[in-house]
Order: sequence, then C-alpha cells, then structure tokens
Amino acid sequence: MNLAFYPGCSLEGMANDYERSITAVFDKLDVKLVEIDDWTCCGATAAHSLSETMAVLLPAKNLAAAEKMGLDIVSPCANCFNRLTYSRKMILKNIYDVPWKVTGKTKIYDMTRFLAQPHMIDQIKQKVLMPLEGLRLVSYYGCQMVRPPKITGFTDYENPQTLDKIAVALGAISLDWSYKATCCGASIGIGRRDIQFNLSTRLIKKAHQAGAEAIIVSCPLCQSNLDMVQNEKGMPKIPVFYFTEMMRLAFEGEKCSIQNFRMHLTDPGRLLREKGLVK
Repeated sequence: MNLAFYPGCSLEGMANDYERSITAVFDKLDVKLVEIDDWTCCGATAAHSLSETMAVLLPAKNLAAAEKMGLDIVSPCANCFNRLTYSRKMILKNIYDVPWKVTGKTKIYDMTRFLAQPHMIDQIKQKVLMPLEGLRLVSYYGCQMVRPPKITGFTDYENPQTLDKIAVALGAISLDWSYKATCCGASIGIGRRDIQFNLSTRLIKKAHQAGAEAIIVSCPLCQSNLDMVQNEKGMPKIPVFYFTEMMRLAFEGEKCSIQNFRMHLTDPGRLLREKGLVK
C-alpha cells in the first residue's frame, strides 16, 4: 500500500526523532510513504491569523501535488493535518480560487486515525515482538487534531480514542483522563511564555495524578511543550513519547536502541529500563 506523505516542517528539524520512528514503523507495516514532491509549508501556525487567503493557498499546493500522485495523504503533524483539511473544505465550498487543480477527492488522514483502523490495528498486533506490558500511558491528542470537528471529521473530539487503541494494541495500559484534548498552549509561548507554561504544567500534573508513567503524543509542538516544562523545579518527571516511538519499541524489541530517544529532554531511559524494555 502506498500513501502520499506530507511530513511538514518540524519533522526536518525539532521532530527528527519522530520522522525516524515513523520510517521504521511503516517499513515494518509494509506501507510505503511516498513523500509529496516539492512540498511546501502548510502555513501553520501563523498564516491563518495573518491572511485567510494564504491559509488556504499554502496547503492547496500540497493537495494538488498529492492528487497528481493519485494517492491519499497521511500527515503526522496535528496542525498540518488541520490546515490541509481546512484548505480542502474551503476549496470545495468555492470560497477561494486557487491556481492549482484540487478536486478534493483525495482522503487526508492524520496518522493516528490511519493506524487505528481495524485492519491496521490487527497488523500492529501481529508485528509486536515485545509487548509494552505494565507500562501505564495517557494519550494526549491536543486540540488541533480533533477540533473543530466540522473540519477534522472527529466525532469523538471530547474523548478521542485513536492513540488509546494503538497503545492497547502494543500491550500498554491506556489510562483514562480528562485532559487528552486540552490545549497545551501551542505556539502562544513565543509571545506569552507564562500562558503556555501554565497550560503545559497543568497537563503534566494531571497526567501524574492519573497514574501515568509516560505520555504519548502525535504532535511535535505538543511534545516539545510538555517535555520542556519538566525542567522546572518540583515538576513530576514523565517522559513524553511520540506514539510511533512506542510502536518502534514494541516492534523491534531488544534491537531498539536507547539512542533512538536521545532528543528527549525528560530522560526516558530510567523508565524504559525499569520496565525491561531497553538494556
């Protein structure tokens, strides 16, 4: 199976570890990710606040390129997924004219929703060499992947389940909590660090209260925000993993190196060794 892959800007920099785990996981699942040729920034996170026209046109170029490939699109970044789906919606409503042909027939998946389909969950279970038994996780979706539901298509936006289903398929314990779709502050930290800090700190504390030993995410900005605030004195230390890192760990077993997690600020090594998941 082939999919058009829209990596987004962050996977080429701050989220390079996310990109590496995605490549390893999809190779194991025999799904070929074909990078969209000459893809460009989707405009996240600033374009929509500066120009509604550019917020539609920037993703539209990538939609047109994917349609030429004849493949459905998968996006690993929640914000990129949001902007791509928004652009398609606006184009289909004939609100904006775009200089590229976009029919809107191409499906756009956020990566968790693609992998949480029943047939993919079955494949994931078959690929697990080392179940993540006893590892207590909370799934954090953030707000951009699931909202607004009229754009994203999520009907369970108050209590999404895609990450939870993947975690359970890996053998982990997926804990319920009330903050899985609560905003972490996103990029507001650029101008108001205090607001972002308070929002992200609350999430870490609530995850700790829920009994979580780790948090899994699918958004590079969410991962960065939740990871960085734990440097503050007195904060609980809870590793924040990309969900594909956990998949890679379960798929590769003892072959998965602790070096794969070297870009994390909150060191996951102690937890993974205590659980017997790495040496």
